[in-house]
Amino acid sequence: MTSDHRAVADSSNPDVVLVGGGIMSATLAALFGIVAPDWSVTVFEAGPALAGESSDAWNNAGTGHSALCELNYTPAGPDGRVDPSKAVGINEQFQVSRQFWSHLVRRGMTGSPRDFISPVPHVSFVTGEEGRRYMRARYAALKAEPLFAELEHTEDPAELARWIPLVMAGRDPEQAVAATRSIAGTDVNFGALTKLLLADAETRGVAAHTHQRVEEIERETDGRWKVTVRDTRSGEPRTVRTRFVFVGAGGGALPLLQRTGIPEIAGFGGFPVSGMFLRTTSQELVSMHQAKVYGQAAVGAPPMSVPHLDLRLIDGEHSLLFGPYAGFSPKFLKAGSMFDLPLSVRPNNLGSMLGVARTELALTKYLIKELLQSRAARHRTLQGFVPEAEEHDWDMITAGQRVQVIKRDPATGKGMLQFGTELIVGADGTIAGLLGASPGASTAVSAMLTLLERCFPDRTDAWRPLIQEAIPSYGHKLSDEPELLAQVRKDTTETLELAG
Repeated sequence: MTSDHRAVADSSNPDVVLVGGGIMSATLAALFGIVAPDWSVTVFEAGPALAGESSDAWNNAGTGHSALCELNYTPAGPDGRVDPSKAVGINEQFQVSRQFWSHLVRRGMTGSPRDFISPVPHVSFVTGEEGRRYMRARYAALKAEPLFAELEHTEDPAELARWIPLVMAGRDPEQAVAATRSIAGTDVNFGALTKLLLADAETRGVAAHTHQRVEEIERETDGRWKVTVRDTRSGEPRTVRTRFVFVGAGGGALPLLQRTGIPEIAGFGGFPVSGMFLRTTSQELVSMHQAKVYGQAAVGAPPMSVPHLDLRLIDGEHSLLFGPYAGFSPKFLKAGSMFDLPLSVRPNNLGSMLGVARTELALTKYLIKELLQSRAARHRTLQGFVPEAEEHDWDMITAGQRVQVIKRDPATGKGMLQFGTELIVGADGTIAGLLGASPGASTAVSAMLTLLERCFPDRTDAWRPLIQEAIPSYGHKLSDEPELLAQVRKDTTETLELAG
């Protein structure tokens, strides 16, 4: 599907260059196909295949982050009350993604949406009296929101044994438990989706090149950007010139944006964390766990450590993943360099980096503890979630690298670690890049719509009707418009084949 053997000279002056062949670039290419179909677009991916890094199915949680089960999106305050605002915002964004994917499916992007999305219940599970009190407060806060109106809640072990039998089997019957469930949850294969999006884009003339590493992005005197690319097999360098550049290279975005010299990247740094999971393909175990279950992070542990047991459907086969177990590598990508982290430290972000080193002691302790864990210790963590888990049924796999955003706190001027994404846009709107991780992939459409609005403000009015045709809720807030929400849910559920 990719055009890695096509001469790059056929697009030496494209209107748009997208760096990175992942879900962000694929989504932006699809959006340009709607709002500016006459623009020429070229994608450069350094790896041997598209979606080989963070978007790859094994490197991405695939939860379809909609805040239905992720407890770190619904924090409780000192008074015990739960603030649902972040969860509502993330769910709104996921509904936008669903609408856009549905539009592309109706337009013939893929033979079946089941190639990239499937229905899987999302469950939040807690233990102990304190956890039970929190879950009651969370349920009350979310149930009042139209986007979460179908959420179910129980503290009955017998009911939970029906919802999540693998998690309940062998559990102490006296242990306090509580859970919520949404049958509107999904599992998304973002690797497959990325490839489908770019295959569809190629039918419109988008050129997607693999084995092409972007090494420099430099401003020309005429305002264009000169992009220097090197073939990773032959070593041959080449350049293209373009009016607009998007750097959607996952962990590789930070060093590339730093080399552009745009002032907007000053103060930003990155902290890489490796994700590791225990995986089983035992069909006996899979049959007992048809859900995604998220628990609570241990006291003092960072949000990235939230334990979860996920049902995954990848390449037609079901498996279960449990984790995450954190590891550390200075690489910003799985296929990156051991020098990525040290080379990213610059005079303009040194203060931010040192500030985080001083303030994030809990993260440091957590990573050290994770790195020193034995296989037996990791298995005991699994048994806290799956009491009857047998060690021989599970194998450890290394998932993707995540580079958490380090930025300067505008209020204090000190460095802060951000567990989210950050859109960096140059002052004149001709260059942009995305830093950070979760909930990235699931909210890619909203992120790229924001990019269009910020980079092309003079075209927003003309593009709005085109976007609204693809995304009916664009410019609306579904949580404030129950009728529109009901229609959007009905349409996307039917088109994406998510009913039942």
